[in-house]
Amino acid sequence: MDFSLRVNRKAIATDSSPNRDQQFRYISSLRGRFEGQGLPIISVDTKKRELVGNFKNNGTKWDRSPVRVNDHDFRSAALGVAIPYGIYDVMANRGSVFVGISHDTAAFAVHSITGWWQREGATRYGRRQLLILADTGGSNSCRTHAWKTELQTQLCNPFGLTVTVAHYPTGASKWNPIEHRLFSEISKNWAAEPLDSYSKILNFIRNTTTRTGLVVSAWLDRRQYPTGTSADPDQVRRLRIQPHQTLPAWNYTIAPM
Repeated sequence: MDFSLRVNRKAIATDSSPNRDQQFRYISSLRGRFEGQGLPIISVDTKKRELVGNFKNNGTKWDRSPVRVNDHDFRSAALGVAIPYGIYDVMANRGSVFVGISHDTAAFAVHSITGWWQREGATRYGRRQLLILADTGGSNSCRTHAWKTELQTQLCNPFGLTVTVAHYPTGASKWNPIEHRLFSEISKNWAAEPLDSYSKILNFIRNTTTRTGLVVSAWLDRRQYPTGTSADPDQVRRLRIQPHQTLPAWNYTIAPM
């Protein structure tokens, strides 16, 4: 009678935004323009926060016996937290991950992007324009001034970069390239491995590869990023931001001063 044990399937779209399809089309046109000119395109996001210690990690692996881990994931038993912020270079098929130990803030996100530009982006492209594909919320939220002022002061001004940002609609983060081109591969690589040290986390990230030639770099960011801070009103007023005509809340360009 076709009965079997089944699980719930997430298949019903709950986002009724009338601009969803328009934004996907606009992102596609932006990517086509940047690719045609050989300009860099990066996809960014924060991976799931991990406790560092002898805790269960989801997934399975080949082994002679199961790995014994703590029976509870208590924060007090952890060495700390690992917050991986990823930058996926769409054109080069390369990933960079900055593992923070503090909080997932706008400052942490932009410092990670700046670190990628200093270590890889500037050498690889040497261009003065950059397209960033990001989710709508989180540390790179389109609704917070802190994300935009950090881009202005930490990335655009010091390096003379003109940065265009396009945000995926709410509930559409799984189409952000970093999710299926980088983060999913990292999760598969460290599946069922207790992440009991920062060095182990970095090694698993660096050893993530695919048949299509993915190469990943990783660094530990030991800086503290306090929460609860707001953007400086003077910096907000001085923002050199140009909203696009198409869905300006999700698409804008920030020019250097």
